[in-house]
Amino acid sequence: MTGLTDRMTNAVELIANGRVELRTQGKTEEGQIKFNAGLTKAVTEFSEVQSSRDLFLMLLAEYIYTAQELASSRLEEIEGRASCEAAMRDFDDAFRSLEAVGDERGYCTAEKAFPRKPRFRYKGMPRDAFHLAYMGHRTRVRNTLRKIGFDPAEQTLMELRLRVFNTAQEVYLKLQQTALSAATG
Repeated sequence: MTGLTDRMTNAVELIANGRVELRTQGKTEEGQIKFNAGLTKAVTEFSEVQSSRDLFLMLLAEYIYTAQELASSRLEEIEGRASCEAAMRDFDDAFRSLEAVGDERGYCTAEKAFPRKPRFRYKGMPRDAFHLAYMGHRTRVRNTLRKIGFDPAEQTLMELRLRVFNTAQEVYLKLQQTALSAATG
């Protein structure tokens, strides 16, 4: 876990520092090298956690990535910082949901508090904080991709992150189904 934290932190720092140097006269080439190295490292980390299908690691990877983006942002980036802060709060809640779904009896009891209306469900299961975090963050990342002239390598990373979101929700959905069927079966 510490390894993932260190590697992802390093990747995002390289991306952020590369972006700054890309805008700095005389540092453009060095910035491009750092930027691309960071993207490559981030792609490697997200690919590995997606392959693992480990919910905690998938959630942690995105949490670290978002936290590092926030840490490397400028104070003037008010909207972007607010979005990252909201994502961090959502992911804090998602970690709690991940813990809760592991307690089958407790989760079954908590599930009764969720309305049965479709808007409160995700493929029949409770649309809890885990799903809400990924759904909200998916929108944030997709909005980032709307820019014209987006770096193709960075676009590849963003699209990979979206696929990790899908994998995480798919794995979590099965965990929810298992928890609720075990508790009622």
